[in-house]
Amino acid sequence: MERLGLLPLVGGSLFLLVTGVANIAHWYPWRFFFPVGHWWAAWMVVGASMVHVALKAPIVRRALSIRTDDESDTGSAPAAGELSRRGLLLTVAGTAGLLTFLTAGQTVPWLRRTNLLAPRRSDVGPQGLPVNRTAAAAGTTRLASDPSYRLTVQGHGVSTDFTLEQLHAMPRHTAELPIACVEGWSASARWTGVRVADVLHAAGVEPGRVTVKSAQRGGLYSSSDLSPEAAEGDTCLLAYQLDGAALHPDHGAPLRLIAPNRPGVLQTKWVTSMEVT
Repeated sequence: MERLGLLPLVGGSLFLLVTGVANIAHWYPWRFFFPVGHWWAAWMVVGASMVHVALKAPIVRRALSIRTDDESDTGSAPAAGELSRRGLLLTVAGTAGLLTFLTAGQTVPWLRRTNLLAPRRSDVGPQGLPVNRTAAAAGTTRLASDPSYRLTVQGHGVSTDFTLEQLHAMPRHTAELPIACVEGWSASARWTGVRVADVLHAAGVEPGRVTVKSAQRGGLYSSSDLSPEAAEGDTCLLAYQLDGAALHPDHGAPLRLIAPNRPGVLQTKWVTSMEVT
């Protein structure tokens, strides 16, 4: 059982590492949906780890119960060229610390200069903010300058269109909110726009669950849902400015969703409609 338990533990760990690196590189040579596959593999590794610790617990308990001031007296001193237990723990801790130091700069601003192994930097990208999918890749490059752009709000038998001018005339709100990507990087910025709740109220639509839809071509995240509570939040915005400047097409111009406590893939860009159910 102990040996069989190593198969899901080691195999699952390798699966998480290899597929995670491929995802960061935006390379998907498989047919399964990456987040779901990663999620279940992570649970498998957690379960296998618990089984492994349970099976090793008696050995660990016996080892910890042995008290000796001199390992050489018990014959347990490491042979030439071998690491002692203390040396192994120090090596693992030092390596983990070094890797953290060389990757934490993708989130921690004052470690940006040491960000040698991480896939992103929080200050590299249009308007000083990273992007994963550009407007060119999403087929939305012309949307930001399209004079016929309209935001359509539907729900409970009501359908209303808003021009950008009408949206800009509504009370504007500014909030400091992060883009927190599941790949490990995050970056905060000041977003300015109109509250989702104000748009729904102006459209005469009763509150409810809101599906925010994007104009992007294809992709698994062309829409996202907002709970009624989230849609009514003061910092749940349809943003058209980033750090005081007009939103860049790669960040979702002319309009993007930005709200607290959501992963980056659910901060829908290039918003064209909202449907309330």
